[in-house]
Amino acid sequence: MATKKHDPREYSRLVVDGAKQAAARAMLRAVGFTEADFSKPQIGVASTWANVTPCNMHIAELAREAAAGADAGGGKSVLFNTITVSDGISMGSPGMRYSLVSREVIADSIETVVGAEGFDGFVAIGGCDKNMPGCAMAIARLNRPAVFVYGGTIRPGVQRRDIVAVFEAVGANAAGKISDAQLNEVERTAIPGPGSCGGMYTANTMASAIEALGLSLPGSSAQEAVGDAKRADSRRAGEAVVKLVREGLRPSDILTRKAFENAITIVIALGGSTNAVLHLLAIAKDARVKLTLDDFTRLGKRVPVLADLKPSGRYMMSELVAIGGIQPLMKMLLDAGLMHGECMTVTGRTLAENLANTGMYLAGQDIVRPLSDPLKKDSHLVILYGNVAPEGAVAKITGKEGLTFTGRARVFEGEERATQAILDGVVRAGDVVVIRNEGPKGGPGMREMLSPTAAIMGRGLGDKVGFITDGRFSGGSHGFVVGHISPEASVGGPIGLLRNGDAITIDAVKREISVDLSAAELRRRRAVWKPRKPYAVAGVLAKYASLVGSASSGAVTEPVPARLKNPLA
Repeated sequence: MATKKHDPREYSRLVVDGAKQAAARAMLRAVGFTEADFSKPQIGVASTWANVTPCNMHIAELAREAAAGADAGGGKSVLFNTITVSDGISMGSPGMRYSLVSREVIADSIETVVGAEGFDGFVAIGGCDKNMPGCAMAIARLNRPAVFVYGGTIRPGVQRRDIVAVFEAVGANAAGKISDAQLNEVERTAIPGPGSCGGMYTANTMASAIEALGLSLPGSSAQEAVGDAKRADSRRAGEAVVKLVREGLRPSDILTRKAFENAITIVIALGGSTNAVLHLLAIAKDARVKLTLDDFTRLGKRVPVLADLKPSGRYMMSELVAIGGIQPLMKMLLDAGLMHGECMTVTGRTLAENLANTGMYLAGQDIVRPLSDPLKKDSHLVILYGNVAPEGAVAKITGKEGLTFTGRARVFEGEERATQAILDGVVRAGDVVVIRNEGPKGGPGMREMLSPTAAIMGRGLGDKVGFITDGRFSGGSHGFVVGHISPEASVGGPIGLLRNGDAITIDAVKREISVDLSAAELRRRRAVWKPRKPYAVAGVLAKYASLVGSASSGAVTEPVPARLKNPLA
């Protein structure tokens, strides 16, 4: 790490130094500060602990480890909490509207506490899906030395079950494939304890992306939630932040355009969640880095899918952990010229330096394929444009369900009606399910569609039904699914003009999504279109709906032009 001229107490000095700050010191003494602590860098530890979800139930322990590491490294740690909500619990209910909103609340609250308290650096620890991007957005905004710690993946349930197995069992039960007793047995045995959902769903995807960005210590994204490795990772993160503070290495030194390309590359190679598109765009905006949907297409043409992980693959994250995690994969991609080795990381070393002594996967494993024999030669994340999505849409197409689909629209205003129709057998082979008014503004909150997609898979329709929405998908969704359709229905996007029976074509080869209607017919329908009444007129959902932008640019609130200097730096 190159030494810089830097005051390690750049921010805390303003809070605790001098006679005029005696009141601040008095209050800090009450929370445990000693006289010596006032001369140390202050390190915040942002914990997302809660008993709301198994993803976060253990994070208080990890936060204490991070604080101990910061203290051992010569800083003075201060623990604080931010929120989390459970995507798995709220899925399919009105509560899911708060999921994406929570990303903004997490980022805002970490920014608020770190900025208000004058912390010189901080550790952020996250478990459930929106924790990761929320923490990373705060790190980018504040531009103070920081390290992200992933809470870790859950261990498999009985018969290698996980939360998606439960959702799909609901569909199988509705189709008469399993009994009520069998469904209950799946429910009781799928979630054995702490940790984030066990496939390459959104939490594991975003943890991997953030490690590839350089904001986590090597290996942090591929560890089980329970065990010595994760506790040690947390302690090392606390120590690392103190070092970053002393050396003056900031997130802006790490979060370059090439770093975001590294993150996109690892997401593709792992077969990761469509949510990564939304979240990386949002993090990039806060980092003042220009990133667009088309960057995913550009990189996707040369990066293959290599990891055979759930939901579309066979293996779970814990099984990838057992063979070495993502470090050997990153080394493979780096050696092939698919990653930028010169990018700086929170170790104070470059990505290439971090990977210099990393070995390859042992022979005989088939979780991660070699570059010479990929699962898919290009990206499974396909950006589509067309008269249904003029500003773009994001498809998750592995090729297992085919590369093109044409069917008749079956239109639903909101998720609940669609899910019930699927469970009741109303949706049939050849249909394209259209769920609209679920976008960032129209939902509001852009709910994830795991319940209906899992019901489709459970009924055996995964390769027989298309699915499009202005909402988004859980990382556990798979099938012929297209989300993030922009503009969304609530602002007059074409998805709001579709009618039952319209012929819709999804073409992953041409990267197009279109409806077989003339421009004149679309204009006629738009002339009589009326927006729906807002779901919320007060509170956080109404506030979010009034501020949020398009999914095509990350669904962020209050976007700041990249040309403006970060006022918090």
